[in-house]
Amino acid sequence: MKNALIYLVSQSPRRRELLYQIGVEHEVLVADIDETPSVGEVAELYVTRMALEKARAGRASLSVIDKPLLAADTSVVVDDEILGKPLDEADACAMLQRLAGRTHRVISAVALVDEAIEVSRLSVSHVAFRDINDEEIRAYWRSGEPADKAGGYGIQGAGACFIERLEGSYSGVMGLPLFETAALMRDFGIQLPIFSANTHK
Repeated sequence: MKNALIYLVSQSPRRRELLYQIGVEHEVLVADIDETPSVGEVAELYVTRMALEKARAGRASLSVIDKPLLAADTSVVVDDEILGKPLDEADACAMLQRLAGRTHRVISAVALVDEAIEVSRLSVSHVAFRDINDEEIRAYWRSGEPADKAGGYGIQGAGACFIERLEGSYSGVMGLPLFETAALMRDFGIQLPIFSANTHK
């Protein structure tokens, strides 16, 4: 893509939407890595490792590194346990029952790499859910929204109805913390188009 500023190592439509929100044209790469947490690995280290490994895998797939590669990873954490994407309806319902009526953490890491440099940043948000009954949980599963979401919910969809309070980054909970992403791009000397001196009203 001629005007792309970066490669995005992700197939997530949500991450693409967030990059377009800040005017960043990008080219998508796919990276297949093992996303199994190591024994005893804390969530902050896990998501950072995943973001870096995705970016490295994307870099390894290119014969020429002509622009930086961006990757991210997000985990929902409750009782110090990482909740991934639900395996099935029972798993999704169990996750949402654990989150109901309490506060959990959403930890997102974003990494930017080129042929020589690797940098990453971390975003930690606290999300408080209202009480949710089993009927609501089952209806939410039937909507199809939870199936591919860490922790079994999406803040950008109907799952927002469960969130009583958010302390942190909305975009981080969505999957790509934009404050940290913009900071990494500045570190690489990449100016966001929206703030360019050539931008006209």
